[in-house]
Amino acid sequence: MKRILATVLLTLASAGALADNDSGLYLGIGAGQFNIELDEVDGETFDSDDTTYKLFAGYRINRFFGVEFDYIDLGSPSDTVDGFNFETKIKGFAPYAIGTLPLGPIELFARVGYYFYDFEVDGPAGGATLDDSDEDLVYGVGVGLTIFDHLHARLEYEEFDVTDTQSANAIWLSGAWRF
Repeated sequence: MKRILATVLLTLASAGALADNDSGLYLGIGAGQFNIELDEVDGETFDSDDTTYKLFAGYRINRFFGVEFDYIDLGSPSDTVDGFNFETKIKGFAPYAIGTLPLGPIELFARVGYYFYDFEVDGPAGGATLDDSDEDLVYGVGVGLTIFDHLHARLEYEEFDVTDTQSANAIWLSGAWRF
């Protein structure tokens, strides 16, 4: 009997949380791990990761569709190639379209956007430095959980379709406040 009562109360609480968050503005912050693997240079590969963060604002048009705008700092991954240390710095903005499949307080989502970024590659002391801008497709999937009516936590994986890379991806843990 206690299990049935707990299930009914949990279902009612979840329904109330979902009703408050079907549409509207949200703001959030996330932290994660970024990994980048560049194409081979002289037989060696640049392969490194770093801690990353993002700030974002979005609008849920309804339970199934939303838009989001992120500021993303992918950190400063560095690696040694041919005995020389190279460091990259990548940061920029990305607008996204997000599709959501609500399953009670849990949501599955997929997102696609375009990352407009500045990148800098610093070579060894006295060596070449590259400082440029570019834009590339970014897409990902994730799972979210609504907690305490307006707090939404999510775990997500993203691929950055960056030119001249074998792989550029991030895994994020983020939280958002839904108004």
